[in-house]
Amino acid sequence: MAEEETKEPTGHTEMSFLDHLDHLRMHILRSLVAIVVVGVVAFLNKDFIFDTVIFGPRSPQFPTYRFMCWLSESLCMQPPDFQILTRDLGEQFMIHLKSSFWIGFLGAFPYVFYEFWRFIRPGLYPQEQKAARGMVLICSMLFTTGVLFGYYFIAPFAITFLGSYNVGNVATTPSLESYVDYLTMLTLPVGLVFELPVVAWFLSKIGILYPSFLRTYRRHALVVIVIVAAIITPPDVTSQVILSLPLLALYEVSILISARVARQREEEWEEGGEESKS
Repeated sequence: MAEEETKEPTGHTEMSFLDHLDHLRMHILRSLVAIVVVGVVAFLNKDFIFDTVIFGPRSPQFPTYRFMCWLSESLCMQPPDFQILTRDLGEQFMIHLKSSFWIGFLGAFPYVFYEFWRFIRPGLYPQEQKAARGMVLICSMLFTTGVLFGYYFIAPFAITFLGSYNVGNVATTPSLESYVDYLTMLTLPVGLVFELPVVAWFLSKIGILYPSFLRTYRRHALVVIVIVAAIITPPDVTSQVILSLPLLALYEVSILISARVARQREEEWEEGGEESKS
């Protein structure tokens, strides 16, 4: 009986469906409060957020442009000089609110994921909780790395390409909403895509994904990665290649993670078989 009790999830009491909903509601509320708090801080620092962060990739002094020029003269590029306009009376205020919300989400992501992990953790077995130790830190680091990669590597190339692309005698004067939406699209989805190793670990842990499957369909995954990169980035080859390379590396890391999980499951089955025989 003692052995059977250790195999059960660590939840102390059996909760009903409504109890689970109530717990989920509390986790969501705390996550929203964290997002609002960080968002309010961003809202109050309007000049820094827009002049330094959001409009940073438009400046020739942006670190990416300086690094490319330092690396080689042939790789040196400068962002196009275009004017950003607003066409609606309340556009600047609404974009200010929307930008503050997304920055609040980015800044509060570690806590948001911590709340999510607190909700699902009691349903895991003790050995699964032990294997998933450090999950919040790993997911937060992967997400932050993806966002920074999109901001410092993909966004400058995309802005340079789109801002300098001309069709006839037409001046590029994007709206503030268009610029902020593109910048959001080039950073937030990249952070989510960088969670690929965590997804591979979870699917392997529940027995849906196997390393043999990932190895067999490696070429198919290459096509999917290129398609995903094409969807996230603008239609220029440079941005697609820049995003595809780390995604391919993450795919290979996912294979290693899946293989490790498979070995652990085999060892657990062998130990369980030996115990049943004895």
